[in-house]
Amino acid sequence: MYNLPEYNIKDIKDKIIKTIKNKVFLGVVLLVIACCILGAYASTIALNYFPSETQTFLRYVKMPELASPKIDNTPVVSQYVSNVSYEQAIIDAAKNVSPSVVSIVISKNLPVYEQQWVNPFGDNKDSFGGLFDPFDFQIPQQVQKGTKYQEVGAGSGFIVSADGLILTNKHVVIDSKADYTVLTNDGQKYSAKVLALDPVQDLAVIKIQLDPSKGLGQDKKFKPVVLGDSAGIQIGQTAIAIGNALGQFSNTVSVGVVSGLQRTISASDQVGSFSETLDGIIQTDAAINTGNSGGPLVNLRGEVIGINTAMAQGAQGIGFAIPIDMAKKDIDQVIKTNKIVYPFLGVRYVLVNKEVQQEYNLSVDYGAIILKGDKGEAAITVGSAADKAGLKEKDVVLKINDEKITSDNSMAKIIRKYNVGDKITLHILRGDKEQDIDLTLGERSS
Repeated sequence: MYNLPEYNIKDIKDKIIKTIKNKVFLGVVLLVIACCILGAYASTIALNYFPSETQTFLRYVKMPELASPKIDNTPVVSQYVSNVSYEQAIIDAAKNVSPSVVSIVISKNLPVYEQQWVNPFGDNKDSFGGLFDPFDFQIPQQVQKGTKYQEVGAGSGFIVSADGLILTNKHVVIDSKADYTVLTNDGQKYSAKVLALDPVQDLAVIKIQLDPSKGLGQDKKFKPVVLGDSAGIQIGQTAIAIGNALGQFSNTVSVGVVSGLQRTISASDQVGSFSETLDGIIQTDAAINTGNSGGPLVNLRGEVIGINTAMAQGAQGIGFAIPIDMAKKDIDQVIKTNKIVYPFLGVRYVLVNKEVQQEYNLSVDYGAIILKGDKGEAAITVGSAADKAGLKEKDVVLKINDEKITSDNSMAKIIRKYNVGDKITLHILRGDKEQDIDLTLGERSS
């Protein structure tokens, strides 16, 4: 008897499922083909039927004719308005401040030289009976031949009062032998007079001189800037510098940010004839070029927050401006007294830090130690308030009226808060003993 193979239920099930799947797939294919045929037939009927019906409908309904559009070739002249509020704020600030920014041209008489041949031994034609002169030879030499009036420099400034007061840098107008001409944003030219130079900061106030004979009456009014508050400046906020770049490009606008605050710098002019140390200065990466000196540093509200004063040589994007709060007092004093004065203590000093403490073996790491200058200048000015009060070299001034002197709060910064004639108390360290000294502040003027 033959043995029959055993039935595998799983194999039978798989074959049935496979057969069903094949039939379903075939059905789907046939359905797709049928739909395509019906779609093609319906399209043919529509193409033949609807155009004829449309033509019949249009016979009874008259459609209006469409007018041809008119083409206007007139060029559109419009002012650029940014949709970006930040960019528009810069545009508006520059537009509002620029009419108050001026260029200051410096002119003076300069000697004119020409080359001549000169006998260094003088005229010896009478030697040896006039037959010959053994020393008759000549060398080229520059000899002055009169003078020539010409422009020697340029800077910037900005109007701070309707009657023509202008704030600028001291180093721009420091030459007492030069003449100064102001060029305003509307193309007008005025002579200017230097009213006062700040004895401490690189600031000066000059005034436009109106000449009635040239049609410039005394009732002429100028647009002053809006002075902001530099005490609230934040690192990273937008800064806009405006000025006469390179002395050629008036009202140049450059934009950056406030890069640092409370900087101390040693600034000098290009020829080295003017140099001073400035503290509490704003650092910015807004481009400040030669000729920008004296121009305004502006915030996004169009308020002046600083006076552009210096740029770092050999670097990019490092410029400096004097905070406007330092200049407000100057402006007020010039309006009231026509001069700028500072309370004057009369000492040279170095702020105490860890290194200074170790060098002079001090028991404190703050304050200001009174010392001679690097070139032997006296530590205490003769006849000054400090001299009259009995201060001595190497005294350390710790406090002024209980306000502590630190690297961030220098003695000069504290003194500027007072006026000439104010009485103050210095808390000092002399040797190893602390004591108080009372004195009355003197006057330091330009």
